[in-house]
Amino acid sequence: MIRARGLTRTFTRRKEVVEAVKGIDVDVAEGELVAFLGPNGAGKSTTLRMLTSLLAPTSGKAEVAGYDVVADPAQVRARIGFIGQGNGGGFSYKVRDELHNQGRFYGLSPEVYRSRAAELLAALELEGLEKRSVQSLSGGQRRRLDVALGLMNHPPLLFLDEPTTGLDPHSRANLWEHISAMRERYGMTIVLTTHYLDEADSMAERVVVIDHGEIIADAAPQVLKHEHADDLLTLLVPGGDDATIRSALPSGLGDVAVHEDVDGAARVVVSTANGAHQLPGAIEALRVAGLSVSSASVRQASLDDVFLNLTGRSLREEAAA
Repeated sequence: MIRARGLTRTFTRRKEVVEAVKGIDVDVAEGELVAFLGPNGAGKSTTLRMLTSLLAPTSGKAEVAGYDVVADPAQVRARIGFIGQGNGGGFSYKVRDELHNQGRFYGLSPEVYRSRAAELLAALELEGLEKRSVQSLSGGQRRRLDVALGLMNHPPLLFLDEPTTGLDPHSRANLWEHISAMRERYGMTIVLTTHYLDEADSMAERVVVIDHGEIIADAAPQVLKHEHADDLLTLLVPGGDDATIRSALPSGLGDVAVHEDVDGAARVVVSTANGAHQLPGAIEALRVAGLSVSSASVRQASLDDVFLNLTGRSLREEAAA
């Protein structure tokens, strides 16, 4: 569905050349949901704008839905849906009119665009709002209208540029429920950019990590976490000392740090792969050595850990900032 090679984009600001994208090579297969992850300024949105023909690449080549984004931009646009960071509906216009106009823009007949609009209004729980102005809708309703607008041409490929930014957690979850239902219903390929690590982790089959305009990792979320981050085991061991604890734990378990906790117990932190599987063995090894464990927990590796290990920066903190 997408094939890009050597895709670059430079800008000139105050006579200074800025390399926003530095040679992106990426393929997206039909039916995939791929998330582009990275901090502000990493090149995510610029890459999406080039793939959707909204921005011409400085160099390189990209084919989207079978057409070159530079040579055949109209053919590309006819086959994609694009939901940007801002709301797509005109605030003073009515919901139904916006959907019908979108259908007209794509050259659909009145019979087709009316049927398509009614179908999407029902599927995205916007029925009853047809005569409401866009500005009177809630934030979640506006974003669902944006999804409807992006799907009016029945695209096989949908681009979502930070679709849930600014929404509360309930509205975010609700929107993703609808997007997932639309994907299953129509069999779409989806390319997503997001700052929300939980979205990329739970929704995407592949995560492409971008930093400074370059792809630094590309794999399934579980693969990235397995290859680039560890789980953390935390155990409280009353009366344990550093040497005894270290000698008791299985060799090869992982990096072990022993600290004194507030109540005088030893707080043991182990960085290891497959933490949930390693925890019972660690507890049993300490028991055999005569040490009890008063509490234990596992923090699974996250995509933020992956990004931190790859770049030395926390994506979660940068997104919050």
